[in-house]
Amino acid sequence: MWVIAGLGNPGRRYSGTRHNIGFDVIDAISERLSLVLSDKGRYIMGEGLYGDEELILVKPLTYMNLSGAAVGEVLRMRNAPPERLIVVHDDLDLPVGRVKIKERGSSGGHRGVQSIIESIGTNEFIRVRIGIGREPGVPSEVYVLKKFRPGERAAMDEAVEVASDAVLCIIENGVNRAMTEYNR
Repeated sequence: MWVIAGLGNPGRRYSGTRHNIGFDVIDAISERLSLVLSDKGRYIMGEGLYGDEELILVKPLTYMNLSGAAVGEVLRMRNAPPERLIVVHDDLDLPVGRVKIKERGSSGGHRGVQSIIESIGTNEFIRVRIGIGREPGVPSEVYVLKKFRPGERAAMDEAVEVASDAVLCIIENGVNRAMTEYNR
């Protein structure tokens, strides 16, 4: 079993913002695999199979900085080990549209990832990071809630597909092979 959590903020106000790119990847995977997502209160969840592997797709509704509450709940409820968790999230330190896989480590300042680390008590889970870049002079907490510029939208649509491919590659072929293929 794999739990794939895409991070973002709930509600129409945040739809299409830089911080919600993790939600976009969950939507893309659910569409690709014809998995139905449904509201479970603290999170939106979908379940199904990818090959022989059971997948649980999660979009926390606890807001970004409290993502760990929802993700931790799903892991405990399903008895899923943290090493079978893939977290998909935005990354200010990567150029717009760049996708990079990280096997474990610190939160890198990402509060949603930090919330998950605190909730599950370990940093031993896989991350698929999607670059959203930075804007000089704009505080990061303001920048992440902005929508993508028209010139960036095509790159981000492609990044969502690449990140979806990367998640499925991790499940099918393992994290090391996926990192070799996607961390260029």
